Amino acid sequence: MKRKILFLGESYRADAITWIKGLKEFGDFEIITWELQTSNNYRFKRILEYLFSPLSIRKIIKKEKPDMVIAERTTSYGFLAALSGSKTIAIAQQGRTDLWPEESKLYPFKKFIQKYAFKKAHLIHAWGPVMTIHMKEVGVDMNKVLVLPKGIDLSLFTPSTNTSDKIEAIVTRSLMPEYRHDSILRSFGILHQKGIDFTLTIVGDGTRLQFLQDLAKELDIEKKVIFTGRILNTELPKLLQQSNIYISMPITEGVSASLFEAMACKCYPIVSAIPGNQSWITHRENGQLIEIDNIKMLAEELIWSFENSEYRNQTIIRNRKFVEENANYVINMKVISEKYHELIDSKK
Repeated sequence: MKRKILFLGESYRADAITWIKGLKEFGDFEIITWELQTSNNYRFKRILEYLFSPLSIRKIIKKEKPDMVIAERTTSYGFLAALSGSKTIAIAQQGRTDLWPEESKLYPFKKFIQKYAFKKAHLIHAWGPVMTIHMKEVGVDMNKVLVLPKGIDLSLFTPSTNTSDKIEAIVTRSLMPEYRHDSILRSFGILHQKGIDFTLTIVGDGTRLQFLQDLAKELDIEKKVIFTGRILNTELPKLLQQSNIYISMPITEGVSASLFEAMACKCYPIVSAIPGNQSWITHRENGQLIEIDNIKMLAEELIWSFENSEYRNQTIIRNRKFVEENANYVINMKVISEKYHELIDSKK
């Protein structure tokens, strides 16, 4: 009889799609999904729905009888998994701590529910080593922790070396304030003033779209900046293959699948100097690390990376090999699927 998993989380996200697809493909699991229906734009209504959701989840469990409940984010769906009453629970810490934003009034409450989720979970996913720092600090039983990224599909994200004689950069993060697209645009404004040719492709959608389009006009670079809007994840490899530099400037990061995707397609990475990125990137060894919001430094490092083409070409070859060895979806999702089967067996 096929084993069944209830997934709690936003099933439309690329990250969740990878997780679910891998479990079906390599674990032969049947997956049922549940997520909050109220948009983040309606904060009060969403909180109200969240408060009543344990009842909805328990009804699904009673009807569907899943062998296991899994959930993303320890401070939201992970807590709901902990309340579900399931005999087998796996939760994933998505960010460096999941306690975000730090200035939020809900911060103490998030700490409390995260602690409860960690305690009730039978398996805790750390998609990378940076996440274990917080787990150790808050006293998580590290025997329950699996440190392994889900990985990316290397049959989709295939290498293609761009030999263009100009900077063809790409950004693939949501257009939200924490990803600092405005700093990226201002750096390219500096490049434009210096007479350096480039194209900049900004993939995705978000609350800052109009602001960023207006900023590109203000900087007189709107003809060189392409806003693609939201695209299918299957369309992303082609855009990465057409680019030679990948840029990501978040102010906080857990483990970035976007970074792995870029490295797999032989895009040279220039990213913010935060712990989540420093786990994978060493400055001027396999990419470049930039201080948050330092637009002058980003502009200078973009120029340096492009002028040092021999170094860049050697780096992208090494980076592809690194992804093959450490972030291969086929290998990693097999390990995760086997771990789930073992957990279910141990709880019977």
